Amino acid sequence: KKQAHDRLREIEKEVGQGVYLPVKEVPLFSQVAKDWLEQKKPKIRETTWECYEGHLKNHFPELKDLKVNQITTARLEKYITKRQTEGMNIASLRKILVTLGQILSYAVRHQYIDHNPLRDAERPRKQAASGGIRKDKMAILTPDQIRVFLEKTLEQKQHSQKFHMLFMLAIFSGMRQGELLGLKWCDVDSENKQIHVQRTYTKARFFSPKTETSDRKIDVGPKVMAEFKKWKLACPPNELDLVFPNEDGEPINYSNMVQRHFFPALKEAGISRIRFHDLRHTFASLLIDQGENIKYVQNQLGHSSPMVTLNVYAHLMKPTNQEAACRLEGSIFQSCDQKSGSH
Repeated sequence: KKQAHDRLREIEKEVGQGVYLPVKEVPLFSQVAKDWLEQKKPKIRETTWECYEGHLKNHFPELKDLKVNQITTARLEKYITKRQTEGMNIASLRKILVTLGQILSYAVRHQYIDHNPLRDAERPRKQAASGGIRKDKMAILTPDQIRVFLEKTLEQKQHSQKFHMLFMLAIFSGMRQGELLGLKWCDVDSENKQIHVQRTYTKARFFSPKTETSDRKIDVGPKVMAEFKKWKLACPPNELDLVFPNEDGEPINYSNMVQRHFFPALKEAGISRIRFHDLRHTFASLLIDQGENIKYVQNQLGHSSPMVTLNVYAHLMKPTNQEAACRLEGSIFQSCDQKSGSH
């Protein structure tokens, strides 16, 4: 009888909020997820949609047959803990939870549930190496390593000039791999020494930049631009006007580039194997190390805000900065001394 009274109060509350649905009318999570995915299709990139579709197919087996209002915060915390215990990469788990959160928010908007239970769930956190989840550390090349690495790319037997230019641009521009592979000669402004990022090439397709800040102009130095001019004379003409075409005039296959050229050049240079994306981290690190404004670094990287840049690279900031402290003292006491001297 008490349970019946409690349920009655819940129903009265739901009726008052306008979210009450008879049990038979509450849809399954799988149906809500399917409806959400369909309404997302015209609003996002095809590759993003395919990623969401993969999440739905592979990562919610214990939720799919539940009515959406049976998915509680406690159930979701068990779901998260199980994935962590199984050793799922924390970055992958967080992406899956973003998808799950969007599905549950969709359910709230359509009044299948009165709140999103994921918002109250404790999110996954980084664990020690013994916990089975490890975030890959970014590797950053030193100036000496960069010089040796670029020298070794010129010694490779096949297409050495092309990959020398590609790797040099990756280091000195911080461009993402898809942005590099989709780069066209019309994007290279030799007069202003800038590269205009206007597209990306990924999963065998060209796309416009994902965000407004990804569509950006990157400053490059005179040496890089001089190498560009040399490569333009040697670059085989192609219908797509690509800066880095393959033998057929199409974009380079990323995996082949990494396996056949990037890794061998690292080995020849005596550098431990790193990810190609670490060249982007190297670019950001060197800018930060030489004291560039974080807003400028953000603009060059194409991050959505300076906070994103800080979240990724805050650990690279110097813990001490005596130069800044001295400049502050100088701006105050020197101006004071000057005033005293004038009297």
